[in-house]
Amino acid sequence: VSYDSNNVFAQILDNTLPSEQVFEDDHTLVIMDIMPATKGHVLVIPKAQAENIYDMDNKYLSAVGSTTKKIATAIKEALNPSGVIVKQFNGSDAGQTVFHYHVHIIPVYPNKRIGEHGANIADPEKLASVADLIRASINNDN
Repeated sequence: VSYDSNNVFAQILDNTLPSEQVFEDDHTLVIMDIMPATKGHVLVIPKAQAENIYDMDNKYLSAVGSTTKKIATAIKEALNPSGVIVKQFNGSDAGQTVFHYHVHIIPVYPNKRIGEHGANIADPEKLASVADLIRASINNDN
């Protein structure tokens, strides 16, 4: 299967689709998930045309790991979750629905059930306010 350059993340990366951006560097973009499982659910997207982990260039894979740590740390500081889930799916049978490699960071909170991802589209104003909190907590030295 060849990479589909019209997938939703490719469109976000080339600015043909809007997104609530949290962080960007040379190799990655972090956006708020518009159908979050919990408050603060973000997606780390590499700026590489790769459908899954098997296609990922190691430079981008490393960058995604570093960005995931940076943003998980910012989420911990900004939103005070009791933990975070870091998830990544490869192939439709594994649950992948957008065929551009990406990592989910899903904060978890005491006594709060994790919602079903994709069940509801979040209010854009709420996403923006949560994104502001996360952005304010990003440590660019780390």
